[in-house]
Amino acid sequence: MAQILEAALLRQCGHLIGWVPVCLALGIGGYFALLIEPSLAVWSAVAGIVMLIAVVGWRMSEAFAPLAWAVCLILIGALLAGARAHAVVGPVLGWRYYGAVEGRVVGLDRSSTDAVRMTLDQVVLEDTPAARTPTRVRVSLHDKSGGGIRPEPGMRVMTTAHLAPPSGPVEPDGFDFRRHAWFLQIGAVGYSRVPVMALAEAEWGPDIAVFQTRMAISERVRAALPNDIGGFAAAVTTGDRSGISQSALANLRASNTAHLLAISGLHMGLLSGFVFGLVRLLCAAIPIVGLTWPVRRIAALAAIKAATAYLMLSGGNVATERAYIMVIVALGAILIGRRAISLRAVAIAATILLALRPEALVSPGFQMSFAATVGLVAVFGAMRNGWVSLYLFRCPSAVQWGVALVMSSAVAGLTTAPVGAAHFNTVSQYGLVANLASVPLMGMVVIPAAVAAALLAPFGLEALGLEVMGLGLRWILFVAQTVAGWQGAQGHVVTPAVWVLPVMALGALFIILWQGAARMAGVAAIMLAFVGWSTTHRPLVLISDTGSLVGLQTSEGRALSKVKGAGFVARNWLENDGDGSDQTSAAALWGEGAQSFIKTRKVLADGRTEGRPGASILHILGKRGAGQFSGCDPGDIAVFNIARTAPVPDCEVYDPKRLRETGSVAIYSQSGGQLIFRTARDATGIRLWSRWPD
Repeated sequence: MAQILEAALLRQCGHLIGWVPVCLALGIGGYFALLIEPSLAVWSAVAGIVMLIAVVGWRMSEAFAPLAWAVCLILIGALLAGARAHAVVGPVLGWRYYGAVEGRVVGLDRSSTDAVRMTLDQVVLEDTPAARTPTRVRVSLHDKSGGGIRPEPGMRVMTTAHLAPPSGPVEPDGFDFRRHAWFLQIGAVGYSRVPVMALAEAEWGPDIAVFQTRMAISERVRAALPNDIGGFAAAVTTGDRSGISQSALANLRASNTAHLLAISGLHMGLLSGFVFGLVRLLCAAIPIVGLTWPVRRIAALAAIKAATAYLMLSGGNVATERAYIMVIVALGAILIGRRAISLRAVAIAATILLALRPEALVSPGFQMSFAATVGLVAVFGAMRNGWVSLYLFRCPSAVQWGVALVMSSAVAGLTTAPVGAAHFNTVSQYGLVANLASVPLMGMVVIPAAVAAALLAPFGLEALGLEVMGLGLRWILFVAQTVAGWQGAQGHVVTPAVWVLPVMALGALFIILWQGAARMAGVAAIMLAFVGWSTTHRPLVLISDTGSLVGLQTSEGRALSKVKGAGFVARNWLENDGDGSDQTSAAALWGEGAQSFIKTRKVLADGRTEGRPGASILHILGKRGAGQFSGCDPGDIAVFNIARTAPVPDCEVYDPKRLRETGSVAIYSQSGGQLIFRTARDATGIRLWSRWPD
């Protein structure tokens, strides 16, 4: 057995670099899964263990040394994530605040309700010491008076706003916005209903200058192209999505073409590839240059400069940084005479990104981008090295191009579909058709026209390029609207357990990276993940972290206790259930008392309390509802949206005071009617970003 294992490990030599980001990811994921923040003493011990294992691995045999290095990389991944979490430490607002908010505008976008949203740094809050003032705050502007000024990049502004700490998961094991905000250094979020006032013009600085340039270009693009077409063009060129409507976004998501909005690997690859090909063609057109100069290296340098300019212009978000690193690695391989597209290049790019931004691992963008890239490189690599390439080379170039287009769209769709479904609970049934009709236009029309517009802009002729660009984007929006209108275009799936996606990813990576027949073990891991997904057990009861909404799972779907209010929570609960209905329909399932102050009793589980047909859950709203509340039976659960001063005998009570200590609550039904309670505090633990009251 030892000899078989040694032979299998020796076979991996020369193919180990692909496992470097995998091991780092295991360590990073392990850090985020912890329920207690490690102390400095623990981190010191981990660092010591890394050095000890490294010394041991250095002396081990060639076959078994990689196992020691793998353990080292896993621990290093945890160290990187911990260091990054402490590097961005900053104050988080510990209370609900209403008053003057002053700061410098460093971000402008739109919220899910289509309101202008500004991110401020250099924040000043009324009667709040600097030590307790967040590094950044994000404020949605709901002023409809028409007064005030329009926030501009770098401008120092002031308004009166409601602020609160970033909220925790809407349900245990759900998306933790507090962790997301922590790494963005956003310590408070809120809204303002009054005009914004300017205190000072923008201060000069490299970051502000780039921000101003981005917004200026975005406005110029939107002025040249109408409505959603201009908003789409601005999103593709500068990363500014504020000009595209919610209906267009919904169509793009339903047709699985929303990825065309994000400046990611597709756009960065198309831009750098177009510049690379253009420069190489121009050099080849001059005989003395084409025959004597290193044309490929010159073209690669020009493409690197274009990609760098695109990175700065786009705002440099995580998705664009990820795409930029991958492009630079590929072009760097050309500069040193290596193959540009390979699993080795993808592994290097992933390693660099995880080292710089470990938190990117848990983001859907990172997972979908690398899932698509790894899948495409692996499949086309197998085709290039197998019998398929021999057959295709005998076909006309048009057939080869068509096969490549269909294969790339199919592989990218299949590899990203599980990730998108797990995070967004939707599956586009006709995504392949929409992408086949849209992606070629992005590469052949939109990106070249954008480059032409940039080259013509100094002469005031950018409208020529933008007009051509608009034709391609108009077609893409038409395809999205058409496909989204087909019956059954968008399916809904339940959110899987937290272990499903990691096991699925590890299984797929094992198939791709492992050398030998044992790689088929990855198939078993993927099947296990799909079985776990298909048997997902959703909570019987969900309680929001403010007590403002209750959801009970019934045979017809989740019944919600309110028709209006807490819309974000309601939408997320229904999406996680894989339910495409809206809050109004879900509230109708609660019963005739859906709009009363004391909600209709709902049976939780048969046999919960001896002598009764089942326990019930009640939702009591406001002071009037609390005044009308007459009590409950033993074993019942009562949820208040205001603090309860008088004791409530017999029943389990959740009010805002208790929910501040627990966060949102999920109640699961076990066999025999037993109820299992799980809170957001149980799921997130005590971390830097999720401090709970004692």
